[in-house]
Amino acid sequence: MRRLPSPAKTRNKAAHTPPFFQRPHGNRDAMTDQRNLIIAIALSIAILLGFQYFYEKPRVEQQKQLAAQQAAQTEQSVPVPAPGVPAQQPPATAEVAKERPELLAEQMAAGTRVKIDTPALHGSVNLVGGRIDDLTLAQYHETPDPKSPEIVLLAPAGTPAAYYAEFGWVPQGAGIATPTATTRWTADGTALTPEKPLTLTWDNGQGLVFERKIAVDPDFMFTVTQTVRNTGANPVTLLPYSLVSRTGTPQTSGYYILHEGPLGVFNGSLTEEKYDDVRKAGSISKETNGGWIGITDKYWLVSLVPDPNEKVTARFLYNQVANSDRYQTDTMGAPVTVAPGASVENTGRLFAGAKQVKLLDSYSEKLNIKNFDLAIDFGWFYFLTKPFFYALDFLGRVLGNFGIAILVLTVCVKAVFFPLANKSYQAMSKMKALQPKMQELREKFSDDQARMNQELMALYKREKVSPVSGCLPILIQIPVFFSLYKVLFVTIEMRHAPFFGWIHDLSAPDPTNLFTLFGVIPWDPPHLLHLGLWPLIMGVTMWFQQKMNPAPPDPVQQKVFQFLPIVFTFMLAGFPAGLVIYWAWNNTLSVLQQWTIMKRMGVKV
Repeated sequence: MRRLPSPAKTRNKAAHTPPFFQRPHGNRDAMTDQRNLIIAIALSIAILLGFQYFYEKPRVEQQKQLAAQQAAQTEQSVPVPAPGVPAQQPPATAEVAKERPELLAEQMAAGTRVKIDTPALHGSVNLVGGRIDDLTLAQYHETPDPKSPEIVLLAPAGTPAAYYAEFGWVPQGAGIATPTATTRWTADGTALTPEKPLTLTWDNGQGLVFERKIAVDPDFMFTVTQTVRNTGANPVTLLPYSLVSRTGTPQTSGYYILHEGPLGVFNGSLTEEKYDDVRKAGSISKETNGGWIGITDKYWLVSLVPDPNEKVTARFLYNQVANSDRYQTDTMGAPVTVAPGASVENTGRLFAGAKQVKLLDSYSEKLNIKNFDLAIDFGWFYFLTKPFFYALDFLGRVLGNFGIAILVLTVCVKAVFFPLANKSYQAMSKMKALQPKMQELREKFSDDQARMNQELMALYKREKVSPVSGCLPILIQIPVFFSLYKVLFVTIEMRHAPFFGWIHDLSAPDPTNLFTLFGVIPWDPPHLLHLGLWPLIMGVTMWFQQKMNPAPPDPVQQKVFQFLPIVFTFMLAGFPAGLVIYWAWNNTLSVLQQWTIMKRMGVKV
């Protein structure tokens, strides 16, 4: 979706149309005016319909496609190819995929799972394959109701939306048995907790003993230490790898300002890849020292973190198994030789959880993970967006309500830019005061466009008014407003945060609807006709703000701009309520500020 212009930006388009774009009025044909008005109205309607057709319809189709893929998904008994290993063909006969609870219950009953229990995570480790493939987020739920199901992050192979992490070794030569997805490991405990790591052991029967020690902290970071002991008579060369595999193309938010999909930091630089790009390329490789690679959703991240001092090859990979898309991010380290009687060790990490800004920052500092906070899409104005987040988070904790924090932070931002905004509103007030004189000149010189422009410029010079003086202060503020908008949109701290009244989740659209008379009429209207109370409030404040600005000189332009509050009201109806509240509050403060300046300057409000 396109970036929405700030309210200030919309205002100045109307207020400062350059004279050379103005049209003569005296001899204009009435039929032409009517035609232009009809075109303007049609364009406004086209924006609404285009939003429905190009955004909502594709998203619904994507949901249907994903459902069809899940219905056709087969039991994935064959592993995703490890780095450097060709993909194996699926078995000739395959069973229908099982739902996650059913499959986990069967494996628990068979004794092939070890429980994961931390303050932040619930789940289990699969002893068949040694995978971390079952995780739910203990502190995050599907709805604002704390009794609703926990967010499912990882799911085992054989379920419709398999999503898991795997660590292992690739042999450099043939004939060396290494652990695979069907290897049955032996565990030294019955649970993995922050206080007690879990060690898995497997003997390949050829003189190699593999150990995999899995530790987890109280949050979302796993540390996996792999050890290989060579009890045989010959040296063996192995390459350590790690991978994250995801089955199916997940539904994304579809917003241009938010990246969802494969990403990583390589040699200190962020790389973001769309699912479509990885699907087209098949494989994308990067050489890096340290860094990280993974797959992100709006709020969640599953990421591999190799040793910061280790040089690895990282890949984004796509293949298709059993008519289902399979995305993989993986790393492979340098080959190591295990001499007879010796052992080698390799340590990697896995982050699987919520993208909390402070937590990612702490990991980046303590574990030397470069730019780990870039997993959160702070955008171009990172240097503004992140400080805004910390300010908003601080206010939210102090005030006890994230919605109030939005209002207070907006006031603080307006206060910082008060001098610039004053200059802008004073310039617009002067322009509005000059409108009668400007209209006289247009009528007087309607047949002579060049003379009319000359007289207008002379008027501006005589009255010491610049048509663009109101625009420049607003242009400086645009990055600030967009950064604040970005913070409210991408950070998890606003998710399921309540405001007042009917707003129980600032990250979700306003649940009320004008077209059901706010719940009086038992009707489920189409998405295009969903219009909540807060978007209506926002539209009204935008209309007031527009009325206080100088009107465009051209009647057709006036008609077009009159429709803008309506268009934006419908467009923002599907946006998170927190963003709409911010926009409405910002408009209200701007109206009050401009009203004060106009009264002080003696300009009619």
